[in-house]
Amino acid sequence: MDKPVRILVVDDEDTLCEIMRLNLEIEGYDADVAHSAEEALELNLKDYSLILLDVMMGEMSGFDMARIMRHNPETAKIPIIFLTAKDTEDDMVAGLGIGGDDYIAKPYSVRNVMARVKALLRRTANTFENNNILRVGTLEVDMTQKICRLDGEPVKMPRKELELLGLLMGNPGKLFSREEILAKIWPEEVIVLNRVVDVNITRLRSKLGAYGKLIMTRSGYGYGFQI
Repeated sequence: MDKPVRILVVDDEDTLCEIMRLNLEIEGYDADVAHSAEEALELNLKDYSLILLDVMMGEMSGFDMARIMRHNPETAKIPIIFLTAKDTEDDMVAGLGIGGDDYIAKPYSVRNVMARVKALLRRTANTFENNNILRVGTLEVDMTQKICRLDGEPVKMPRKELELLGLLMGNPGKLFSREEILAKIWPEEVIVLNRVVDVNITRLRSKLGAYGKLIMTRSGYGYGFQI
């Protein structure tokens, strides 16, 4: 018999915690709750398969807790879904940049949350089975099948764009100069202008929606993928 999936709900609203726990258990998951980030960090987080994490809490926010988890090797890869009243695109990008895997704005339906939980657990299982899948939130690059998906839908992307995105996502936080990118992505070309890199970065950003903002530019240094 398969081991039940354990999910932790972290929110300072008691009623919401209990609603989430009840519905997760109805879906067959083992669910626990914590009413603050501090309380959650006292738990053995590595035993959980997924964290449902509120952003706006007491002294420590959900973003702060996520940063701590991502810097701890034992919890760095645990999927996190942010649940928050902050629903601007910049807030979503910030949450994904910290290391969140999905972002659901309040008010939300329990049905929507359960669907997101199931989808994220499926994606996580596929990622562990195939190390060539790069994923941030609902953006995936499968370097084996040579395909990019956004919200589960394929994104039309030429080979060089896909390879460039894979290079950046596969090295989060690392800055690549234009010269380094040209050497890695266009090694067979005799003459390629630096402008080619800029053009491909612009095209990628336009295709990736909010995730395009995670492709960062550092003047005088180059490009990278924000973490």
